[in-house]
Amino acid sequence: MRQTRTTLFFATRGPGMHDITAAIDRWLHQEQAGLGVLTLFCRHTSASLVIQENADPDVTRDLTGFLDQLVPERGMAFRHVSEGSDDMPAHVKTALTGVSLAIPVADGRMDLGAWQGVFLCEHRRHPHQRQIVAHFMGD
Repeated sequence: MRQTRTTLFFATRGPGMHDITAAIDRWLHQEQAGLGVLTLFCRHTSASLVIQENADPDVTRDLTGFLDQLVPERGMAFRHVSEGSDDMPAHVKTALTGVSLAIPVADGRMDLGAWQGVFLCEHRRHPHQRQIVAHFMGD
């Protein structure tokens, strides 16, 4: 059994769900991963990771809209506002969606369903450089 890890960097341009599946697949291929487990970890408190449908972009737009309605930027009595009105809602959205994923890997590829992809969810309004730690353990 072997282990390997890296930090992948993604530039976001504002709120939304960014499909990062291809970048992760490239890294697994480069590492000659076989059978094992991939752990992904988002090193931020205002961005998150989800596995979601990647066939119809309306799905990710609807999910982003739902989270915006569930945790609106204005109208809630948040105390933490020193980094802007979008910061605390971003923290809540991250708490709801999560910052880590464990994904089985077979034949060097994530063993995702036919319509599944890995998405980085940006919950802040402004562009950010996000870091995702990828750790593969297996053959």
